[in-house]
Amino acid sequence: MSSILQEIEQAATMGPHALERLVAQTTFPRVEGRTVTFLYQGDGQEVTLQHWIHGLPPSLPFRRLRGSSVFVLQVDLPPGSRMEYKLGVMMYGRGALIRDPLNAQSARDPFGANSVVYGEGYRPPEWSTEDPDARPGSIEERTIDSVAFGEKRPIQVYLPARFRRTRRYPLLVVHDGRDYLGFADLQHVLDNLIHRLELPPLVAALIQSPDRMHEYAADDRHARFLVEDLVPQLEAEYPLVKHAGARGLCGASFGAVASLHCAWRNPGVFGRLLLQSGSFVFTEIGDHGRGPVFDPVVAFVNEFRRAPGKPSEQVFLSCGVYESLIYFNRSLVPTLQDTGMAVRLQEANDGHNWENWRDRLRDGLTWLFPGPLWMVYE
Repeated sequence: MSSILQEIEQAATMGPHALERLVAQTTFPRVEGRTVTFLYQGDGQEVTLQHWIHGLPPSLPFRRLRGSSVFVLQVDLPPGSRMEYKLGVMMYGRGALIRDPLNAQSARDPFGANSVVYGEGYRPPEWSTEDPDARPGSIEERTIDSVAFGEKRPIQVYLPARFRRTRRYPLLVVHDGRDYLGFADLQHVLDNLIHRLELPPLVAALIQSPDRMHEYAADDRHARFLVEDLVPQLEAEYPLVKHAGARGLCGASFGAVASLHCAWRNPGVFGRLLLQSGSFVFTEIGDHGRGPVFDPVVAFVNEFRRAPGKPSEQVFLSCGVYESLIYFNRSLVPTLQDTGMAVRLQEANDGHNWENWRDRLRDGLTWLFPGPLWMVYE
């Protein structure tokens, strides 16, 4: 039994005031080595921890201390981990999912926010927060005339600080770009890495699909949009380096599928791929069991594994070990390596979420597009 659990149980025997003092004086969740202690105090017949760690039961029950309104739970969490979660509180036969009232740490995503606990040794990377010494780049709003989709598509374009039309810049195309900005601090990351000379000044095209679950699922229209609509119009508007080694695709989850699919359909166009928690589901036999939205993804990945060609020159993959997708990402690495591409896979004690993807951006971007600092010291 951890020391904090002993303190909680002792305080519970001394009455509600002793518990209130303990809660006021202690930060929860409490991390002691690999043990994390969660505490909930309030009305409720049942409290559970709802999390997204593949391999554990998705709902872990708290234990109510006898004669009190305090519920406790201890979880084993390896060092360096991040875990996002909510509390399930059942009261009068009705349940609600809430953020942990005792935890000020939270992580946002397109669906709202979750509480988050940091395992021993984890700290959010300082290069992902605003640096007052780094001159900020700018974000332009513009549209692309898309023949592939038969409509105009809004995009955002990141231009680095000190952007000059007399220079030539690499191009990074980012799937779910608005989400990368909002939930993965992409502009701060780019500003800081460019300021520190870890990344060369580059232009980033931030695209956002109105129907990503279909358009990113190995859709040939989307691949044509990138190659025939987006890149030519950007090259006509901005001073970009016009060869594959200076062009990259980035995406997470289905965005990673769209990136790999586009490069596979159009070898020699994009020389750098940053694929984060790619939904690279495939089958050896039987059904994939993930619903019809994955059918075109599985068909593509199965075909890619049979005939990968050489879609790009360098591929950086990242994936959380707490994701169900870790098996597919690990399995894809030998196939990618056999093509002759340079491949790196980075794993993390994290799940399928935006801060996991944020935390891998520095290593991925600086390997694919090394700035002057890396080119001197590597």
